[in-house]
Amino acid sequence: MMPPRRFSHGRPSWWPENEPWPPQPRHSGRTRGRFFRRVGCFFFIFILFTLGMGALFVWLVLQLLRLLQVPAQTYGWVIPLSVLLFILGMAFLGWAGRGLRRLSRPVGDLLEASDRVAGGDYSVRVREAGPQEVRSLAHAFNSMAERLQTADEQRRSLLADVTHELRTPLTIIQGNLEGMLDGLYPPDPARLSSLLDETRVLARRIDDLRTLALVDSGAFQLHKEPTDLAALLSETKAEFSTQAAAAGVSLQVESASSLPLLDLDGGRMRQALSNLVANALRYTPQGGLVRLNCRAESSRLVIEVQDDGPGISPQDLPHVFDRFYKAHDSGGMGLGLSIAKQLVEAHGGEITALSQPGAGTTIRIQLPVIG
Repeated sequence: MMPPRRFSHGRPSWWPENEPWPPQPRHSGRTRGRFFRRVGCFFFIFILFTLGMGALFVWLVLQLLRLLQVPAQTYGWVIPLSVLLFILGMAFLGWAGRGLRRLSRPVGDLLEASDRVAGGDYSVRVREAGPQEVRSLAHAFNSMAERLQTADEQRRSLLADVTHELRTPLTIIQGNLEGMLDGLYPPDPARLSSLLDETRVLARRIDDLRTLALVDSGAFQLHKEPTDLAALLSETKAEFSTQAAAAGVSLQVESASSLPLLDLDGGRMRQALSNLVANALRYTPQGGLVRLNCRAESSRLVIEVQDDGPGISPQDLPHVFDRFYKAHDSGGMGLGLSIAKQLVEAHGGEITALSQPGAGTTIRIQLPVIG
């Protein structure tokens, strides 16, 4: 059996939050020991029975051939012993046959289900029946099939979402450029600026997908250096200023004076902030406000991205950072907040979401200060 793949960066992003990492086999040591004890007991009884019946058979043959002289009184206990061994042998064979039937039927179901999973049918499940060891095996198989089915559904959903998210800005860019070439639209700064914003949307989507691939492959790395967080927030505001103005949303940055430097990968942290701001703009109504503020608290810097949107329902709030998770009214690929969480935690920070329905949402990031 091949050893499990090691993740140098810790818990994989796709692993469920409510399950321990690395995974612990369910009672594997106890179940395996009990299984081998049963097998050993079976073979021990089988060997004793075989030796006893063999010895009795040899003794009877020698008696028939008159090669062995046995006192007559010996027959008084040999015959009852033979009957007893025969009865025990029949009982043992019956027990063994029943055990084989209980074992063979669930194992046959598992083999059939394995063939169906290998063929791409991840909806198959097996009945957890038979000895405890076989039930444990069936439970593990059902859990594996359920994970495969979930992963396959997420993959299909991701492909559909990626197609939509990439096609929309491409269609806008293509339509405007064709209109300019045909003389329908003037190539003025305002229109060119809107096209530039669409290319930035494409760049963010591609960066998210690339980050996703790097994290899953274990090749994700940070290139840290002392970074001015206030300047990073200002750059993020400049990136979204045109989009915010077009949506009729105010975008503000508030930073405390004399903020200490942070040991960050500036590009990755800007990617995380861009995902948060883009998400806030998506849900903020016209005339609303998206605020970015930064302040020092003890040995950490706190960044908050606040919006005036409809807020997040209590049942959705615990899952907003889960990969592919989207509320019923959500758009996008379900990756933005998840990737932001991965990037923040890769810097040794923490990210939380605070929200009340109808009262907007605040995403809070806490990052450690150098030294």
